[in-house]
Amino acid sequence: MFVQSHRSLVLLILMTVAAGNKGSALAQTSSSTKPNILFIVADDLGWSDVGWHRGFGKTPHLDKLVREGIELDQHYVQPVCTPTRTAIMSGRYPGRFGPHALAPSNLRAMPPGTVTMASALKSMGYHTYQCGKWHLGSRPEWGPMAFGFDHSYGTLTGAADPWTRKYRKGPYEETWHRDGKLFQEQGNATELVAAEAIRRIEEHRSPWFVYVAFHAVHTPVDAPDEFKRLYEGVTFHQDPAKQDSRLRMAAMVAQLDAKVGQFVTALERTGQRKNTLIIFTSDNGGIESLKNDYVGEVPDSPLNSENDPLRGQKSQLYEGGIRVCAFANWPGTLAAGKFETPMHAVDWFPTIGHLVGYQPSNDLHWDGFNQWPALTGKVQAAFPRTIYVAMKGGHAVRHGDWKLIVTGKKNPQLFNIVADPYEQHDLSKSEVAKVTELNELLLRQQAMDVEKMPVDLVGYPR
Repeated sequence: MFVQSHRSLVLLILMTVAAGNKGSALAQTSSSTKPNILFIVADDLGWSDVGWHRGFGKTPHLDKLVREGIELDQHYVQPVCTPTRTAIMSGRYPGRFGPHALAPSNLRAMPPGTVTMASALKSMGYHTYQCGKWHLGSRPEWGPMAFGFDHSYGTLTGAADPWTRKYRKGPYEETWHRDGKLFQEQGNATELVAAEAIRRIEEHRSPWFVYVAFHAVHTPVDAPDEFKRLYEGVTFHQDPAKQDSRLRMAAMVAQLDAKVGQFVTALERTGQRKNTLIIFTSDNGGIESLKNDYVGEVPDSPLNSENDPLRGQKSQLYEGGIRVCAFANWPGTLAAGKFETPMHAVDWFPTIGHLVGYQPSNDLHWDGFNQWPALTGKVQAAFPRTIYVAMKGGHAVRHGDWKLIVTGKKNPQLFNIVADPYEQHDLSKSEVAKVTELNELLLRQQAMDVEKMPVDLVGYPR
Protein backbone atom coordinates (compact mmCIF):
# COMPACT_ATOMS: atom_id res chain seq x y z
CA MET A 1 0.00 0.00 0.00
CA PHE A 2 2.80 2.41 0.86
CA VAL A 3 4.55 1.84 -2.47
CA GLN A 4 1.39 2.39 -4.54
CA SER A 5 0.41 5.49 -2.56
CA HIS A 6 3.90 6.90 -2.84
CA ARG A 7 3.92 6.28 -6.59
CA SER A 8 0.55 8.00 -7.01
CA LEU A 9 1.77 11.01 -5.05
CA VAL A 10 4.97 11.21 -7.05
CA LEU A 11 3.10 11.01 -10.34
CA LEU A 12 0.71 13.74 -9.20
CA ILE A 13 3.65 15.97 -8.34
CA LEU A 14 5.35 15.11 -11.60
CA MET A 15 2.33 16.09 -13.67
CA THR A 16 1.94 19.44 -11.95
CA VAL A 17 5.51 20.73 -11.91
CA ALA A 18 6.18 23.48 -14.43
CA ALA A 19 8.09 22.75 -17.62
CA GLY A 20 11.74 23.66 -17.89
CA ASN A 21 13.80 20.58 -18.68
CA LYS A 22 16.69 20.99 -21.13
CA GLY A 23 15.56 17.97 -23.15
CA SER A 24 12.21 19.50 -24.10
CA ALA A 25 10.01 18.63 -27.06
CA LEU A 26 8.38 20.47 -29.91
CA ALA A 27 5.05 18.68 -29.72
CA GLN A 28 3.43 15.52 -28.43
CA THR A 29 2.27 12.90 -30.89
CA SER A 30 -1.21 13.19 -32.33
CA SER A 31 -3.64 10.81 -30.68
CA SER A 32 -4.83 9.71 -34.13
CA THR A 33 -1.38 8.61 -35.35
CA LYS A 34 0.55 5.93 -33.54
CA PRO A 35 4.29 6.17 -34.12
CA ASN A 36 6.48 3.35 -35.31
CA ILE A 37 8.92 2.30 -32.59
CA LEU A 38 12.46 1.17 -33.36
CA PHE A 39 13.97 -0.07 -30.11
CA ILE A 40 17.67 -0.89 -30.37
CA VAL A 41 19.67 -2.65 -27.65
CA ALA A 42 23.44 -2.93 -27.97
CA ASP A 43 25.14 -5.66 -26.00
CA ASP A 44 27.92 -4.84 -23.50
CA LEU A 45 28.58 -1.41 -25.03
CA GLY A 46 30.92 0.57 -22.78
CA TRP A 47 30.48 4.21 -21.85
CA SER A 48 33.65 5.25 -23.67
CA ASP A 49 33.32 2.94 -26.65
CA VAL A 50 31.37 5.58 -28.59
CA GLY A 51 32.19 8.84 -30.28
CA TRP A 52 29.78 11.06 -28.37
CA HIS A 53 31.64 10.17 -25.19
CA ARG A 54 34.96 10.84 -26.94
CA GLY A 55 35.74 7.14 -27.02
CA PHE A 56 37.85 5.05 -29.40
CA GLY A 57 34.97 3.80 -31.59
CA LYS A 58 33.96 5.52 -34.81
CA THR A 59 30.22 6.13 -34.44
CA PRO A 60 29.19 8.99 -36.77
CA HIS A 61 25.61 7.75 -37.25
CA LEU A 62 24.96 7.29 -33.54
CA ASP A 63 26.66 10.61 -32.78
CA LYS A 64 24.27 12.36 -35.19
CA LEU A 65 21.21 10.74 -33.63
CA VAL A 66 22.41 11.81 -30.18
CA ARG A 67 23.16 15.33 -31.37
CA GLU A 68 19.72 15.71 -32.97
CA GLY A 69 17.82 13.83 -30.27
CA ILE A 70 17.70 13.53 -26.50
CA GLU A 71 20.82 12.17 -24.89
CA LEU A 72 19.78 10.11 -21.88
CA ASP A 73 22.72 10.97 -19.69
CA GLN A 74 21.71 8.98 -16.60
CA HIS A 75 20.03 5.94 -18.09
CA TYR A 76 20.31 2.98 -15.72
CA VAL A 77 20.00 -0.71 -16.46
CA GLN A 78 20.88 -3.96 -14.70
CA PRO A 79 24.56 -5.01 -14.55
CA VAL A 80 24.06 -7.99 -16.89
CA CYS A 81 21.97 -8.90 -19.91
CA THR A 82 18.95 -11.11 -19.07
CA PRO A 83 17.84 -8.86 -16.17
CA THR A 84 17.92 -5.69 -18.31
CA ARG A 85 15.94 -7.34 -21.10
CA THR A 86 13.41 -8.52 -18.54
CA ALA A 87 13.09 -4.96 -17.24
CA ILE A 88 12.59 -3.53 -20.74
CA MET A 89 9.96 -6.06 -21.75
CA SER A 90 7.99 -6.12 -18.47
CA GLY A 91 8.40 -2.67 -16.93
CA ARG A 92 9.33 -4.50 -13.71
CA TYR A 93 12.55 -5.13 -11.86
CA PRO A 94 13.75 -8.65 -12.74
CA GLY A 95 13.81 -9.88 -9.14
CA ARG A 96 10.01 -9.68 -9.14
CA PHE A 97 10.06 -12.89 -11.21
CA GLY A 98 12.55 -14.82 -9.10
CA PRO A 99 16.29 -15.17 -8.52
CA HIS A 100 16.83 -16.87 -11.90
CA ALA A 101 16.00 -13.55 -13.61
CA LEU A 102 18.83 -11.73 -11.80
CA ALA A 103 21.62 -13.35 -13.80
CA PRO A 104 22.39 -14.30 -17.41
CA SER A 105 20.32 -17.43 -17.90
CA ASN A 106 18.86 -19.78 -20.48
CA LEU A 107 15.78 -20.30 -18.33
CA ARG A 108 12.49 -18.57 -19.06
CA ALA A 109 12.78 -15.22 -17.31
CA MET A 110 9.09 -14.30 -17.07
CA PRO A 111 6.04 -16.48 -16.36
CA PRO A 112 3.78 -17.49 -19.26
CA GLY A 113 1.12 -14.87 -19.82
CA THR A 114 3.26 -11.95 -18.65
CA VAL A 115 2.09 -8.79 -20.39
CA THR A 116 5.11 -7.40 -22.22
CA MET A 117 5.80 -4.30 -24.21
CA ALA A 118 5.34 -6.41 -27.34
CA SER A 119 2.01 -7.94 -26.33
CA ALA A 120 0.69 -4.56 -25.20
CA LEU A 121 1.64 -2.93 -28.49
CA LYS A 122 0.18 -5.86 -30.40
CA SER A 123 -3.13 -5.28 -28.61
CA MET A 124 -2.97 -1.69 -29.90
CA GLY A 125 -2.74 -2.82 -33.52
CA TYR A 126 1.06 -2.89 -33.84
CA HIS A 127 2.97 -5.37 -35.96
CA THR A 128 5.66 -6.67 -33.63
CA TYR A 129 9.06 -8.00 -34.68
CA GLN A 130 12.08 -9.20 -32.70
CA CYS A 131 15.49 -9.32 -34.39
CA GLY A 132 18.70 -10.59 -32.79
CA LYS A 133 19.33 -11.76 -29.25
CA TRP A 134 16.43 -12.88 -27.05
CA HIS A 135 18.04 -14.29 -23.86
CA LEU A 136 14.75 -14.45 -21.97
CA GLY A 137 14.32 -18.19 -22.46
CA SER A 138 16.47 -20.37 -24.72
CA ARG A 139 13.96 -23.08 -25.56
CA PRO A 140 11.69 -22.41 -28.58
CA GLU A 141 8.55 -22.51 -26.45
CA TRP A 142 10.02 -19.72 -24.31
CA GLY A 143 10.88 -17.54 -27.30
CA PRO A 144 9.68 -14.09 -28.40
CA MET A 145 6.48 -15.34 -30.03
CA ALA A 146 5.30 -16.61 -26.63
CA PHE A 147 5.54 -13.04 -25.33
CA GLY A 148 3.81 -10.91 -27.92
CA PHE A 149 5.96 -10.88 -31.04
CA ASP A 150 4.42 -11.73 -34.41
CA HIS A 151 7.79 -12.80 -35.77
CA SER A 152 11.26 -13.40 -34.37
CA TYR A 153 14.73 -14.04 -35.78
CA GLY A 154 18.22 -14.51 -34.38
CA THR A 155 19.32 -16.36 -31.26
CA LEU A 156 17.14 -17.64 -28.46
CA THR A 157 20.20 -17.67 -26.19
CA GLY A 158 22.45 -14.80 -25.19
CA ALA A 159 25.45 -14.05 -27.34
CA ALA A 160 26.66 -16.15 -30.26
CA ASP A 161 29.78 -16.36 -32.36
CA PRO A 162 29.47 -13.73 -35.12
CA TRP A 163 30.54 -16.25 -37.79
CA THR A 164 29.17 -19.62 -36.66
CA ARG A 165 26.11 -18.06 -34.98
CA LYS A 166 26.45 -20.73 -32.30
CA TYR A 167 26.22 -20.44 -28.52
CA ARG A 168 28.45 -22.32 -26.06
CA LYS A 169 28.81 -26.10 -26.24
CA GLY A 170 25.91 -27.84 -24.60
CA PRO A 171 22.15 -28.18 -25.00
CA TYR A 172 21.72 -24.65 -26.38
CA GLU A 173 24.64 -24.63 -28.86
CA GLU A 174 22.28 -24.54 -31.85
CA THR A 175 20.21 -21.43 -31.29
CA TRP A 176 19.83 -19.57 -34.60
CA HIS A 177 16.14 -19.54 -35.45
CA ARG A 178 13.28 -17.97 -37.32
CA ASP A 179 9.94 -17.88 -35.51
CA GLY A 180 11.20 -20.45 -33.01
CA LYS A 181 12.40 -23.00 -35.58
CA LEU A 182 16.14 -23.67 -35.56
CA PHE A 183 17.93 -23.50 -38.91
CA GLN A 184 21.33 -22.85 -40.48
CA GLU A 185 22.41 -20.03 -42.77
CA GLN A 186 25.62 -18.32 -43.77
CA GLY A 187 26.72 -14.82 -42.86
CA ASN A 188 27.86 -12.51 -40.10
CA ALA A 189 25.39 -12.30 -37.21
CA THR A 190 25.32 -8.50 -37.00
CA GLU A 191 24.81 -8.18 -40.75
CA LEU A 192 22.03 -10.77 -40.75
CA VAL A 193 20.19 -9.21 -37.81
CA ALA A 194 20.40 -5.76 -39.38
CA ALA A 195 19.15 -7.05 -42.73
CA GLU A 196 16.14 -8.63 -41.02
CA ALA A 197 15.32 -5.37 -39.23
CA ILE A 198 15.62 -3.40 -42.47
CA ARG A 199 13.29 -5.85 -44.19
CA ARG A 200 10.70 -5.31 -41.49
CA ILE A 201 11.10 -1.54 -41.70
CA GLU A 202 10.70 -1.59 -45.47
CA GLU A 203 7.52 -3.68 -45.27
CA HIS A 204 5.96 -0.42 -44.07
CA ARG A 205 3.19 -2.17 -42.11
CA SER A 206 2.56 0.75 -39.77
CA PRO A 207 2.28 0.97 -36.91
CA TRP A 208 5.16 -1.36 -36.16
CA PHE A 209 7.44 -2.19 -33.24
CA VAL A 210 10.84 -3.48 -34.29
CA TYR A 211 12.97 -4.63 -31.36
CA VAL A 212 16.58 -5.01 -32.52
CA ALA A 213 18.76 -6.65 -29.89
CA PHE A 214 22.22 -6.79 -31.43
CA HIS A 215 24.81 -9.34 -30.36
CA ALA A 216 27.38 -6.59 -30.92
CA VAL A 217 29.54 -5.84 -29.06
CA HIS A 218 29.39 -8.89 -26.78
CA THR A 219 32.11 -11.50 -26.96
CA PRO A 220 33.07 -13.18 -29.30
CA VAL A 221 34.27 -9.80 -30.56
CA ASP A 222 34.88 -9.57 -34.30
CA ALA A 223 33.61 -7.82 -37.42
CA PRO A 224 34.16 -7.94 -41.20
CA ASP A 225 37.45 -6.54 -42.50
CA GLU A 226 35.81 -3.46 -44.01
CA PHE A 227 35.22 -2.14 -40.50
CA LYS A 228 38.75 -2.92 -39.36
CA ARG A 229 40.09 -0.87 -42.25
CA LEU A 230 38.45 2.21 -40.73
CA TYR A 231 41.23 2.12 -38.09
CA GLU A 232 44.24 1.64 -40.36
CA GLY A 233 47.29 3.24 -38.74
CA VAL A 234 45.67 3.47 -35.29
CA THR A 235 47.76 2.02 -32.47
CA PHE A 236 45.63 0.94 -29.53
CA HIS A 237 48.36 -0.95 -27.65
CA GLN A 238 51.98 -2.03 -28.11
CA ASP A 239 51.18 -5.64 -27.22
CA PRO A 240 50.13 -7.43 -30.47
CA ALA A 241 47.38 -9.48 -28.81
CA LYS A 242 45.88 -6.40 -27.15
CA GLN A 243 46.22 -4.38 -30.35
CA ASP A 244 44.30 -7.06 -32.26
CA SER A 245 41.71 -7.33 -29.48
CA ARG A 246 41.00 -3.59 -29.38
CA LEU A 247 40.97 -3.40 -33.19
CA ARG A 248 38.30 -6.11 -33.33
CA MET A 249 36.30 -4.28 -30.68
CA ALA A 250 36.58 -0.92 -32.45
CA ALA A 251 35.53 -2.56 -35.71
CA MET A 252 32.50 -4.15 -34.07
CA VAL A 253 31.48 -0.78 -32.63
CA ALA A 254 31.81 0.77 -36.09
CA GLN A 255 29.76 -2.06 -37.61
CA LEU A 256 27.00 -1.52 -35.04
CA ASP A 257 27.01 2.17 -35.87
CA ALA A 258 26.86 1.51 -39.62
CA LYS A 259 23.84 -0.76 -39.21
CA VAL A 260 21.97 1.88 -37.22
CA GLY A 261 22.80 4.32 -39.98
CA GLN A 262 21.23 1.92 -42.48
CA PHE A 263 18.07 1.80 -40.37
CA VAL A 264 17.77 5.57 -40.59
CA THR A 265 18.34 5.46 -44.35
CA ALA A 266 15.60 2.83 -44.72
CA LEU A 267 13.21 4.99 -42.70
CA GLU A 268 13.96 8.01 -44.86
CA ARG A 269 13.72 6.04 -48.11
CA THR A 270 10.27 4.72 -47.16
CA GLY A 271 8.97 8.05 -45.84
CA GLN A 272 8.64 6.84 -42.25
CA ARG A 273 11.35 8.84 -40.50
CA LYS A 274 9.12 11.54 -39.04
CA ASN A 275 6.72 9.00 -37.61
CA THR A 276 9.31 6.76 -35.99
CA LEU A 277 10.61 6.98 -32.44
CA ILE A 278 14.12 5.53 -32.17
CA ILE A 279 15.30 4.39 -28.74
CA PHE A 280 18.86 3.19 -28.21
CA THR A 281 20.44 1.69 -25.11
CA SER A 282 22.97 -0.88 -24.02
CA ASP A 283 21.95 -3.75 -21.76
CA ASN A 284 24.83 -3.05 -19.36
CA GLY A 285 28.26 -1.47 -19.28
CA GLY A 286 31.28 -2.82 -21.12
CA ILE A 287 33.72 -5.45 -19.93
CA GLU A 288 37.38 -4.58 -20.11
CA SER A 289 38.85 -8.04 -20.91
CA LEU A 290 37.47 -11.56 -21.17
CA LYS A 291 37.88 -15.06 -22.54
CA ASN A 292 35.86 -16.44 -25.42
CA ASP A 293 34.06 -19.70 -24.65
CA TYR A 294 31.64 -19.71 -27.57
CA VAL A 295 31.73 -22.20 -30.44
CA GLY A 296 33.95 -20.67 -33.11
CA GLU A 297 37.48 -19.44 -33.79
CA VAL A 298 37.40 -15.81 -32.63
CA PRO A 299 40.31 -15.11 -30.22
CA ASP A 300 40.00 -13.94 -26.62
CA SER A 301 39.67 -10.22 -25.85
CA PRO A 302 42.46 -9.09 -23.48
CA LEU A 303 41.77 -5.41 -24.32
CA ASN A 304 38.12 -4.90 -24.93
CA SER A 305 35.71 -2.20 -23.76
CA GLU A 306 36.14 1.11 -21.89
CA ASN A 307 33.84 2.69 -19.30
CA ASP A 308 36.11 5.55 -18.19
CA PRO A 309 35.63 7.91 -16.50
CA LEU A 310 32.90 5.87 -14.86
CA ARG A 311 34.01 3.38 -12.24
CA GLY A 312 33.50 -0.34 -12.74
CA GLN A 313 32.27 -2.55 -15.54
CA LYS A 314 29.72 -5.20 -16.48
CA SER A 315 28.61 -7.42 -13.58
CA GLN A 316 29.31 -4.64 -11.08
CA LEU A 317 27.00 -2.14 -9.37
CA TYR A 318 29.26 0.84 -9.92
CA GLU A 319 28.19 3.35 -12.58
CA GLY A 320 30.35 1.72 -15.25
CA GLY A 321 28.26 -1.43 -14.96
CA ILE A 322 24.76 0.06 -14.84
CA ARG A 323 24.81 3.56 -16.41
CA VAL A 324 24.89 3.18 -20.17
CA CYS A 325 24.98 4.90 -23.54
CA ALA A 326 21.38 5.76 -24.42
CA PHE A 327 19.26 8.23 -26.38
CA ALA A 328 15.83 8.82 -27.89
CA ASN A 329 15.31 10.43 -31.30
CA TRP A 330 12.11 11.49 -33.04
CA PRO A 331 12.41 14.37 -35.56
CA GLY A 332 9.82 17.08 -35.13
CA THR A 333 8.62 15.68 -31.82
CA LEU A 334 11.59 15.37 -29.47
CA ALA A 335 13.81 18.44 -29.45
CA ALA A 336 17.55 18.08 -29.12
CA GLY A 337 18.94 18.24 -25.62
CA LYS A 338 20.39 16.30 -22.71
CA PHE A 339 18.02 14.57 -20.28
CA GLU A 340 19.95 14.46 -17.03
CA THR A 341 17.27 13.05 -14.74
CA PRO A 342 17.96 9.44 -13.68
CA MET A 343 15.74 6.88 -15.36
CA HIS A 344 15.80 3.10 -15.65
CA ALA A 345 15.05 0.49 -18.31
CA VAL A 346 11.79 -0.32 -16.48
CA ASP A 347 10.49 3.12 -17.52
CA TRP A 348 10.22 2.27 -21.20
CA PHE A 349 7.11 0.10 -21.05
CA PRO A 350 5.05 2.67 -19.08
CA THR A 351 6.42 5.48 -21.25
CA ILE A 352 5.68 3.84 -24.59
CA GLY A 353 2.37 2.56 -23.27
CA HIS A 354 1.32 6.11 -22.44
CA LEU A 355 2.55 7.37 -25.80
CA VAL A 356 0.35 4.98 -27.78
CA GLY A 357 -2.65 5.17 -25.45
CA TYR A 358 -2.30 1.72 -23.93
CA GLN A 359 -4.38 1.20 -20.80
CA PRO A 360 -3.85 -2.18 -19.11
CA SER A 361 -6.98 -4.02 -18.05
CA ASN A 362 -5.42 -4.82 -14.69
CA ASP A 363 -2.54 -3.58 -12.56
CA LEU A 364 0.72 -4.74 -14.15
CA HIS A 365 2.67 -3.71 -11.05
CA TRP A 366 5.10 -1.64 -13.06
CA ASP A 367 8.18 -0.47 -11.22
CA GLY A 368 8.79 2.04 -13.99
CA PHE A 369 7.35 5.50 -14.47
CA ASN A 370 5.94 7.20 -17.54
CA GLN A 371 8.76 9.54 -18.57
CA TRP A 372 7.03 10.99 -21.63
CA PRO A 373 5.84 14.23 -19.94
CA ALA A 374 9.42 14.89 -18.82
CA LEU A 375 11.03 13.89 -22.12
CA THR A 376 8.67 16.20 -23.98
CA GLY A 377 9.28 19.08 -21.57
CA LYS A 378 5.68 19.25 -20.35
CA VAL A 379 6.90 18.79 -16.79
CA GLN A 380 10.25 19.06 -15.09
CA ALA A 381 11.37 15.61 -14.05
CA ALA A 382 13.22 16.62 -10.88
CA PHE A 383 11.55 14.53 -8.21
CA PRO A 384 12.84 12.02 -5.66
CA ARG A 385 12.55 8.61 -7.27
CA THR A 386 14.17 5.37 -6.12
CA ILE A 387 16.00 3.30 -8.72
CA TYR A 388 16.67 -0.25 -7.59
CA VAL A 389 19.34 -2.49 -9.12
CA ALA A 390 19.70 -6.05 -7.90
CA MET A 391 22.06 -8.83 -8.89
CA LYS A 392 23.12 -12.12 -7.39
CA GLY A 393 25.38 -11.14 -4.52
CA GLY A 394 24.56 -7.45 -4.31
CA HIS A 395 22.04 -4.61 -4.48
CA ALA A 396 22.09 -0.89 -5.11
CA VAL A 397 19.63 1.99 -4.83
CA ARG A 398 19.83 5.45 -6.32
CA HIS A 399 17.59 8.03 -4.68
CA GLY A 400 18.02 11.69 -5.52
CA ASP A 401 21.71 12.57 -5.47
CA TRP A 402 22.65 9.50 -3.47
CA LYS A 403 23.54 5.90 -4.24
CA LEU A 404 24.02 3.00 -1.83
CA ILE A 405 25.76 -0.25 -2.80
CA VAL A 406 25.48 -3.35 -0.60
CA THR A 407 27.39 -6.47 -1.64
CA GLY A 408 27.60 -9.64 0.40
CA LYS A 409 29.24 -9.23 3.78
CA LYS A 410 31.20 -6.15 2.78
CA ASN A 411 30.47 -2.80 4.36
CA PRO A 412 27.96 -0.71 2.38
CA GLN A 413 29.28 2.04 0.15
CA LEU A 414 27.61 5.43 -0.17
CA PHE A 415 28.24 7.95 -2.94
CA ASN A 416 26.87 11.37 -3.81
CA ILE A 417 26.56 10.78 -7.54
CA VAL A 418 25.95 14.42 -8.38
CA ALA A 419 29.06 15.65 -6.55
CA ASP A 420 31.09 12.51 -7.20
CA PRO A 421 29.86 10.87 -10.44
CA TYR A 422 32.94 8.66 -10.68
CA GLU A 423 32.41 7.17 -7.20
CA GLN A 424 35.81 8.03 -5.78
CA HIS A 425 34.66 9.00 -2.29
CA ASP A 426 32.78 6.53 -0.09
CA LEU A 427 30.80 8.59 2.42
CA SER A 428 29.25 5.72 4.36
CA LYS A 429 31.23 6.50 7.51
CA SER A 430 30.45 10.23 7.60
CA GLU A 431 26.81 10.04 6.37
CA VAL A 432 25.44 7.33 8.64
CA ALA A 433 21.90 8.72 8.60
CA LYS A 434 21.86 8.71 4.80
CA VAL A 435 23.06 5.08 4.77
CA THR A 436 20.20 4.17 7.10
CA GLU A 437 17.68 6.04 4.95
CA LEU A 438 18.77 4.40 1.70
CA ASN A 439 19.06 1.00 3.29
CA GLU A 440 15.41 1.24 4.34
CA LEU A 441 14.49 2.03 0.73
CA LEU A 442 16.56 -0.94 -0.39
CA LEU A 443 14.83 -3.29 2.05
CA ARG A 444 11.40 -2.17 0.80
CA GLN A 445 12.42 -3.03 -2.74
CA GLN A 446 13.95 -6.35 -1.77
CA ALA A 447 10.74 -7.30 0.01
CA MET A 448 8.92 -7.21 -3.34
CA ASP A 449 11.34 -9.65 -5.00
CA VAL A 450 10.47 -13.33 -5.30
CA GLU A 451 12.89 -15.49 -3.34
CA LYS A 452 12.43 -18.84 -5.10
CA MET A 453 12.63 -19.90 -8.71
CA PRO A 454 9.31 -21.06 -10.25
CA VAL A 455 8.89 -24.78 -9.72
CA ASP A 456 8.20 -25.48 -13.41
CA LEU A 457 11.75 -24.37 -14.25
CA VAL A 458 13.45 -26.79 -11.88
CA GLY A 459 15.49 -29.37 -13.76
CA TYR A 460 16.10 -27.42 -16.94
CA PRO A 461 19.75 -26.70 -17.85
CA ARG A 462 20.74 -23.12 -17.22
